Amino acid sequence: MQSNDARTLLSCAVPTAVVGVVAVAASSVLAGGKGAIGAAFGTVLVAAVMTIDLIVLVRTAKYLPQLFQMMGLALYMVQFLLIAVVLAVFKDTTLFNTRAFAFSLLAATLTWIAAQTRAHMKAKILYVQPEAEDERKPAREKEASPAGSAS
Repeated sequence: MQSNDARTLLSCAVPTAVVGVVAVAASSVLAGGKGAIGAAFGTVLVAAVMTIDLIVLVRTAKYLPQLFQMMGLALYMVQFLLIAVVLAVFKDTTLFNTRAFAFSLLAATLTWIAAQTRAHMKAKILYVQPEAEDERKPAREKEASPAGSAS
């Protein structure tokens, strides 16, 4: 993982964790212990899914750049389906408060997306590989010298 990718991951995980802590605290006050468990589970689920997807996308960009966009769309669908399956499985659970779970899931997802958008906007990633000075020199000399001159 490159340093800018690690910075992106960190700049997404930290705000999401802060929102998770706030959600757990608010849920424990409003819904008791089951609310805190639900909020913690929602936050951990979002952080895990988003982290795995970011790592997979970074590796895809590194090794198979031609598949980058397709992989991004596929990962989006996998995220959506995985969270939908978890919501369906835990729809009628009594292990935790489902409202606290749902609201913390929503808050953590929106926080992660906003943080990732901000991180990508602030990242200074080269989109053109700069040429080395030695590689550019012969091309410049050819352009600068008039036709028929010895250089």
